[in-house]
Amino acid sequence: MHLKGLFKKENQPVRHQNQAEAPNVPDGLYTKCESCHEMILTEDFTQNAYVCPKCGHYMKIGAYERIKMVFDAQTFEEWDEEFTGGNPCHFKGYEEKLGDLQRDTGLNEAVITGKGKIDGMEAAVGVCDTRFLMGSMGYVVGEKLTRAIERATVEKLPLIIFTCSGGARMQEGIISLMQMAKTSGAVKRHSDAGGLYISVMTDPTTGGVTASFASLGDIILAEPKVLIGFAGRRVIQDTIRQRLPDDFQSAEFQEKCGFVDMIVERGMMRKRISNILKLHGFPKEAYRR
Repeated sequence: MHLKGLFKKENQPVRHQNQAEAPNVPDGLYTKCESCHEMILTEDFTQNAYVCPKCGHYMKIGAYERIKMVFDAQTFEEWDEEFTGGNPCHFKGYEEKLGDLQRDTGLNEAVITGKGKIDGMEAAVGVCDTRFLMGSMGYVVGEKLTRAIERATVEKLPLIIFTCSGGARMQEGIISLMQMAKTSGAVKRHSDAGGLYISVMTDPTTGGVTASFASLGDIILAEPKVLIGFAGRRVIQDTIRQRLPDDFQSAEFQEKCGFVDMIVERGMMRKRISNILKLHGFPKEAYRR
């Protein structure tokens, strides 16, 4: 009698009597929550505005998904879709990195601009996308946003920008920093013409984007628990040598300090923006003569 291996536990694959009985889970059927790590039906995530129904965690979403959630169906018209930039500072590997991201994301750059309708009210929009170099702002992002703001001014449209960014794009050096002044100047001219600008901060909104167009809205909204700031928490603590509040740079902290006007749940964003537009006289003529 052979006793070798009688009590040895081996990790063997589960065998099914019939191969047809093996479980077959289609790709994309479930999505794993980044926070609670629960496996959620992707359809449930989508219907809940990409917010985990278990723990309430806000998943990052792409620019086109954001537009689909906020604007009326089949009303969005994209501007400067094919606009791309180069490698102004001759940063090694930058062009290859951009090409890889364009193939992987289907985006030409980190922002989508255009116009569409919200409950029948036309508005210009810019939506940043963190999938493309963390939504960092280089020449193309700054130029596309500036063109959109200027076109909104000419066409007398309210302006809505959804921000999410790691800040200025280091691969473009001083050219990326110049976009802060360029976008801010365009916002000022839009304001001088009597235009309404709604800034919507999503996670994260940091660096040069926070220090420019993201903070210049007539009304600033934010999704819950969004990270909003300029320099990092550790950098600030080491500089001022003081312990910062636990909720420092959160949307809730910024609302308490008056930097953010209102925190809006993602599922309510379309309705809230629609109400703001109506309160400001849209779709009627709302510009000063």
